[in-house]
Amino acid sequence: QVQLVESGGGLVQPGESLRLSCAASGSIFNIYIMGWYRQAPGKQRELVASISSDTTTNYADHVKGRFTISRDNANNTVYLQMNTLKPEDTAVYYCNADLQSGRYRPRLNYWGQGTQVTVSS
Repeated sequence: QVQLVESGGGLVQPGESLRLSCAASGSIFNIYIMGWYRQAPGKQRELVASISSDTTTNYADHVKGRFTISRDNANNTVYLQMNTLKPEDTAVYYCNADLQSGRYRPRLNYWGQGTQVTVSS
């Protein structure tokens, strides 16, 4: 069984920073891609950033230059450093992992439970 546990959300003022963390635990053979998605009230869940096992990154246009995704492969952890936060960044942020739980198991997608990020003055 695989679990993704996020931490680091909270309430900040515009222009401030937050760092989200997501640790994958359980039976894990290989993690291919880890990413962060977000969902604001009344909107669809959208990709924020992703990082592959070779550290290739991908960012949504509206966070480029402000957010940085990184990963610690040894600890199956992915981070999202969010700088210069804006009110429109307010959302529940979800961690996602594309992984195999065993050598002969299929690649599956896993989600964390989400962490709230609120940017407000």
